[in-house]
Amino acid sequence: MISHIAILPVIWPLLMGALLLLLQKQGLQTVRAVSIASVSILTVLAGYLLNIVNDGEILVYELGNWPPPFGIVLVADRLAAWMLLITALVSAFALLYAIQGTDSDGPHFHVLFQLQLFGLNGAFLTGDLFNLFVFFEILLLASYGLLLHGGGRLRTIAGLHFVIINLVGSTLFLFAVGTLYGLLGTLNMADLAVKAAGAVDDDVALIRAAGLLLFAVFALKAALLPLYLWLPAAYAHTTAPVAALFAIMTKVGAYSILRVYTLIFGSQAGSVADLIAPWLLPLALATLIAGVLGVLASTHLRQQIAYLVIASIGTLLIAFGINTHTSIAAGLFYLPHSTFAAAAFFLLADIIATRRSEMSDRFEPGPVIAHHRITGVLFFIAAILIAGLPPLSGFVGKLLILQAAIPHAALPWIMGAMLITSLLTIIALARSGSMLFYRAQLPQAPHTAGGDDGSGSQHILTPGFSGLAIVVCLLALCVVLTIGAGAVSEFALATANQLLQPEDYVQSVLGTAR
Repeated sequence: MISHIAILPVIWPLLMGALLLLLQKQGLQTVRAVSIASVSILTVLAGYLLNIVNDGEILVYELGNWPPPFGIVLVADRLAAWMLLITALVSAFALLYAIQGTDSDGPHFHVLFQLQLFGLNGAFLTGDLFNLFVFFEILLLASYGLLLHGGGRLRTIAGLHFVIINLVGSTLFLFAVGTLYGLLGTLNMADLAVKAAGAVDDDVALIRAAGLLLFAVFALKAALLPLYLWLPAAYAHTTAPVAALFAIMTKVGAYSILRVYTLIFGSQAGSVADLIAPWLLPLALATLIAGVLGVLASTHLRQQIAYLVIASIGTLLIAFGINTHTSIAAGLFYLPHSTFAAAAFFLLADIIATRRSEMSDRFEPGPVIAHHRITGVLFFIAAILIAGLPPLSGFVGKLLILQAAIPHAALPWIMGAMLITSLLTIIALARSGSMLFYRAQLPQAPHTAGGDDGSGSQHILTPGFSGLAIVVCLLALCVVLTIGAGAVSEFALATANQLLQPEDYVQSVLGTAR
């Protein structure tokens, strides 16, 4: 079925970004109001789209009315709609936090924010491999602008590393895409699935090489070991709302791995079937361990949370690497949990750093901060969530992954890595919380300006509970995941079944053309 609803999540933020650029002279309050309204509408739109595809229907939109594989298509299935909704929710709360002051640290924040959503939504909905590259480039440009928002020495250095490494990834992406097009004559992902399965023996080696090159690109975007070194500095030194939005960025790489290697290189792909099976699970386990070692070695709270993001992507890709219906479903449950928890933690870290003034978020004993009781409680809840302690969604997600791993030959490695790293994460976060709250020394009046740590400008955070309320809302999403774990797990399992039986996807995209 062809439906215009599939293009709206892509075209809407692009149009709003252009409108916001025209409204710059109308004042910041007008820009903020339009930006918030835009993201709110996008959230409703994502929820509506998810409701449409929840019964298994796959929506296909043919741009320019060109039939696939000759034209560009957007495809909305359960997985794409799930990613759209997660992105919209995270972006809404990140933007609400940004309008408290950080959006005024530099020009065009709201325009770049909308372009970032344009790139994210396009990456999730595109059915064409070359356009996945295009949306990756849009993501790179917008995220580079957002990363540098407000300026600062450390932020500029991190941004330079970020853009150089990602440009290298873009170059490799073009090599892989060009090779596949030269061999198979198409870049439509559904058509690639058909032609890769029937590839002649002489082409198999090059197709496998191109597929592994694509995996390297997606691993870079997902911050998989050893390609994660760009992430800690970039996430730790940017502004809090940008870091919260970036919590979904690594998931773009994980999404791409899941989409491409179940659709094009899945079990039905003949000579190139299960292409990354020998690589994904070992690298995911190593990423989890490396991320937690970074958590233990961190000297600042925001740096620690950045390494927690790396550990969470390792956990997520362990689920995808097991590559069964139940493990992929467990990963799809864990994905929104890790995104919401990391986003909430970045915002909370900014509140703590701001209220500690010149102490910022360093793990050193400092003064008692304003609203320290509620801030400490929120830190405790976020730590429980991200460490995977019962009874919240982090525990449910990790338990589902471990249950799915029981039949797997690597069960001892999976269980050992996940349990030991969870214990080490608890130890690291307990140490951090103790340093920030229990070893606080002299009470002082609430601070309204954060210290300059070299990351950029010192923004103003309104004293009170407005920032904390946004953190509470993000943490509440994790509580909703916990309460609705049964329904979410059923949806995730249906999504996994749809992914591992790609015939419906191929038929929906190519059926009319064939």
